[in-house]
Amino acid sequence: MSRLLFLKDPKNWPWLVLLFAFLVRLVTLGAYPLFDNTESRYAEIAREMVATNNWITPQFDYGVAFWGKPPLSTWASALMLKVFGNNEFGVRFSSLLFGVGIVWLVYRLAAKRQKGAYAVKAAVILATTASLFVASGCVMTDAALTFATTLCMVAFWMAINGERPVDLFWGYLFFIGLGIGLLAKGPVAVVLTIVPVLLWTAGKKEWTRVWQRLPWLTGSLLAMTIALPWYFAAERATPGFLNYFLIGEHWRRFTESGWKGDLYGTGHAHMHGTIWLYWILATFPWCIPFIGQLLHRGRRAAELLRNDWQIYLILWAVFPMIFFTMSSNILWTYVLPGLPAFALLSVELFSDGTVDSRNPQNQWLRLSLPFVTPAIFVIALIFLSKEMVMKQTQKEVVASYVKANPGRVGKLIYFGHRPYSAEFYSNGTALVAENQRKLQGFLDEKQNNFYVIEKKDLVSITESINIKLTLIGNWGKYQLLTSTNDNGKSEKHAM
Repeated sequence: MSRLLFLKDPKNWPWLVLLFAFLVRLVTLGAYPLFDNTESRYAEIAREMVATNNWITPQFDYGVAFWGKPPLSTWASALMLKVFGNNEFGVRFSSLLFGVGIVWLVYRLAAKRQKGAYAVKAAVILATTASLFVASGCVMTDAALTFATTLCMVAFWMAINGERPVDLFWGYLFFIGLGIGLLAKGPVAVVLTIVPVLLWTAGKKEWTRVWQRLPWLTGSLLAMTIALPWYFAAERATPGFLNYFLIGEHWRRFTESGWKGDLYGTGHAHMHGTIWLYWILATFPWCIPFIGQLLHRGRRAAELLRNDWQIYLILWAVFPMIFFTMSSNILWTYVLPGLPAFALLSVELFSDGTVDSRNPQNQWLRLSLPFVTPAIFVIALIFLSKEMVMKQTQKEVVASYVKANPGRVGKLIYFGHRPYSAEFYSNGTALVAENQRKLQGFLDEKQNNFYVIEKKDLVSITESINIKLTLIGNWGKYQLLTSTNDNGKSEKHAM
């Protein structure tokens, strides 16, 4: 009976939506394979960290340092792999924890602003934005970065508006967030935090209060104590790291279109301003009523955004897009640090009479929007999973190799290029033959090895090699073959 009363009370519905979104994301963590290139790359780096027990230097391949990102998200994924084993659920679980942490911080800040439905509405909007919902289950560095920047921005506001000794606690959390950000993605975390804070402080002329309320000296020392030991240890372990990471990843990547210095891929060149299109996609579906209300309200909507709180939210929400507007190489995840402020701004806009709760159409809109992102996500998994498996991951290819080679006597060899997911799903045993000479070397071995070759590469392989290969199966553009001693007489000849 008590459960029915809980469900009938409209005040409890937002909590049910939050629970629904969390359960959908939790259940789907292991429901689909790791995708090349980004997810599988970071998953493999975490797996190798566990396998080698090297927690200082993330490795791109065994013995090859990965200088592209600091290790916080890798540490988190590696710890979860030790708990849950080498699988998709385990390697993605830490991202979900970061996502939950981000939503909780926003709820805590909103509750400080106004108790009751205000806070839980902000949490619901944030949790069901497309970008955060997806990122909370992806093996990437961005969930950890967004957690760090959110912690900083929440802690700053709590510190300058609280009462001692609580505000001092939040003041130190601000600097802890900076330290975490340096370990999550580097100096960009400091920029995304400090610049909006300084702009707000300068605009409101609150220099004295900000200086007095935050422990700048001891807090800065705390932030450096958290982050700098790893930076020094990483440079000592692999000299050259600091130059590549600080200059290459934090300057050339964003200023040089199609940056060629990336050691681990290619630059993501886009037209300047593309980040704003990413913002629309990232905030879906809430961008629709948000933009609609701003256009409909006109001048009065602008008047809603003039007090200290709302100006702070605007700076927090908009600065990531401004910062990356002129960047040549961007990803959709760069929008994430501003999403918490977008959720809070949305509640400010929707709670000021701009959405009439007595209008049945608006009531339906408010109740249905939180379910849009989880529903689309599940539908996409159901209808696109087979195509994604074929094109974006080597999970099924490796599984077929294991089935055809139960004793693991034969090696698994990729010709030309070895995808990251092949390394992860084979527990690092998949090898690569960069050219036909090395491929011939594997074929000359006594045991029957297994080979994965893209269909487009088969036409360039010499007949002397091709005649020794027997086809096992096709997975998208890849073929799995095995070596044969029947001089090419098998009916499953590769060609």
